[in-house]
Amino acid sequence: MEAILGPQAPGLSAANIVRLKEIWNTEYDQWKKRDLSDKRYVYIWVDGIHFNVRLDDQRSCILVIIGATKHGKKELPAVQDGYRESKLSWQEILKDLKDRHLQWPPALAVGDGSLGFWSALDEEFPTTRRQRCWVHKTANILDKMPKSVQGKAKEKIFDMYMAETGENALKAYDAFITLYQATYPRACDCLIKDKDDLFTFYDFPAEYWIHIRTTNPIESTFANVRLRTKRTKGRGSRSATLMMVFKLAEQAENRWRKLNKHEYIPLFIRGDQFIDGVPADAA
Repeated sequence: MEAILGPQAPGLSAANIVRLKEIWNTEYDQWKKRDLSDKRYVYIWVDGIHFNVRLDDQRSCILVIIGATKHGKKELPAVQDGYRESKLSWQEILKDLKDRHLQWPPALAVGDGSLGFWSALDEEFPTTRRQRCWVHKTANILDKMPKSVQGKAKEKIFDMYMAETGENALKAYDAFITLYQATYPRACDCLIKDKDDLFTFYDFPAEYWIHIRTTNPIESTFANVRLRTKRTKGRGSRSATLMMVFKLAEQAENRWRKLNKHEYIPLFIRGDQFIDGVPADAA
């Protein structure tokens, strides 16, 4: 409560806190029904976030979408409870965005590889391109290798997604496969299976790469939210947890900064091509 209300929160009575939660539940209900006809989200970041509060079903989590508008501003289009790997839960969220008159599909979606989100995206926004999160992918690859080689392997993965051009990134990719395929085939298979979705960011402005290579906009925001949720002995209320996450995320939204070089956004909205992060006509 103090994170939302400030230093006066500890002085509130239980009755006042209950009353505030009721108000915030109403605010959340209104927020999730707001009209989106004037919105255009160029990028979206998606993830399912687990918190310390025990909900009715241990598999449940809070599904989050953060979007970057055509003006480069980050916003929260959706926060909803569901199942992280469930196509149905993600499809419900995407359909809801369309039902609230989100007219344009995002140009790019960034997310973890284990989400049912990708199947839902194919059906609801089939033209949206994919970018798999390199932080998650790195962790998944290293998990399939012994600790003795993880340091060197991590450097070689870093060489892939920090390369200045897509060509150099693919050279680093080939070098990793050549070096480790025989000894650590599971790690290489983990990399190979998502190759088509790992290097998409090279087709977007280089100034945005720091934003779109990973799901960091979600991870950094909700790391702070997790610190505000305490483990409870009994099961927590699903609606109270969702409301609290919404209010804390709403506070965090005020501190999000715009995308770097957001004036590039109108260029690729109108269809201009980018090669290795620069406009094609300048490449």
